[in-house]
Amino acid sequence: MGSAVNITTESWDKEVIKSDLPVMVDFWAPWCGPCKMIAPTIEELAGEYDGQLKVCKINTDENPEVSSQNQIMGIPSLLFFKDGKLFDKIVGAASKKQFKEKIDAILSK
Repeated sequence: MGSAVNITTESWDKEVIKSDLPVMVDFWAPWCGPCKMIAPTIEELAGEYDGQLKVCKINTDENPEVSSQNQIMGIPSLLFFKDGKLFDKIVGAASKKQFKEKIDAILSK
């Protein structure tokens, strides 16, 4: 069963930009309450979409460069990439249904 991959500035290109699969990236921080609230849902989605979608998590405190490159203003922010390009995003905690709608949209393109 798939699980979310923790990434860093160093692994960003390899894991996200050059990924063969679409990627959902969770920008989070340890002090962020809403980030902790959606973490179990993110893991569930990683399992449910294993083989179709790569799920990554990046700590904004430890990787400020990637956060600023992607214009992350608030967390949690979830960015969806396909073929190395930003496809869509969700800012703030959302429901599993909302995440699935975005994922299904990216997978159907």
